[in-house]
Amino acid sequence: MIDFQNQVAVVTGGGRGLGRLYALELAKRGASVVVNDVGASMHGDGEDVSVADAVVKEIADAGGQAVASHQSVDSPDGGEAIIDTALTACGRIDAVVSNAGIFNSIPFDQLTHDDWTRMLRVHLDGGFHLSQPAYRAMKKQGYGRFVFVSSSGGMFGQPSEAHYAAAKAGLVGLSNVIAIEGAEYGIKSNTVLPLGFSRMVTETIGDPKALEEIGFTKVIKPELVVPIVVFLASRACELTHQNYSACGGRFARVFVGLGDGWLAQSGTEPTADDIVDHLAEISATDPYTVPGSIFEEVFAICERLGVNALG
Repeated sequence: MIDFQNQVAVVTGGGRGLGRLYALELAKRGASVVVNDVGASMHGDGEDVSVADAVVKEIADAGGQAVASHQSVDSPDGGEAIIDTALTACGRIDAVVSNAGIFNSIPFDQLTHDDWTRMLRVHLDGGFHLSQPAYRAMKKQGYGRFVFVSSSGGMFGQPSEAHYAAAKAGLVGLSNVIAIEGAEYGIKSNTVLPLGFSRMVTETIGDPKALEEIGFTKVIKPELVVPIVVFLASRACELTHQNYSACGGRFARVFVGLGDGWLAQSGTEPTADDIVDHLAEISATDPYTVPGSIFEEVFAICERLGVNALG
């Protein structure tokens, strides 16, 4: 059985929705949990410290250990303060679930610079501000787990969500590099692309009653997302540099593959016309590989060209 005895987990956005469920399950399995939430609206407005405090009380009433954090992830000081709360109150940091976020729907041609930067500041900048101080602590102790909450909206696209999609896709890149650099220190990093009934879903669809009538809310029960997040945050997880979708009880790996493509003959200079002539080969998805880094892609091309990439 997966347990978190003697471990400390931070869950941002842990006061409501999916974040609250992650925090409750981690605490139920023995973790001391830092429940971080500023208590803002889905659009990021306002503050309410009672949101995080209520989850801490819920955990304590069930016999668990938890402490509240009310700082925002959208600044370096905020991220540092959240991790300091874990280190000061509990002495270490074992798992970080980067879940805090805001959401709104704006057509691309109406998106303002402020809309764009505000979304990136919370999701993408927030992921950085939170993970860097946590990474430093994990590096010293030789162990750590990161779970970044990304989105299928970022990987596959979602209308009226250019700002949100860019921010969530950016977290995949951040996680990939943490996974590579953290490998020698026992640090694993992965992302989850969840779909569960929450304020975000009602914001997108608009009519919660209509959702209930078509049974969609039963399919996307938020509890069905929790297992993969808890696993990836645990000692049992030896995976890293991966992305997983969770929706309706279906869990699946999401990956970016690289096709074999067309390789221009060595010593020639391919033209745009050659691209047209070989477009089918260039666009083919079979066979494919999933490079572990940019270097693996470069080295594979060098091997096909008969070039020694290391000189």
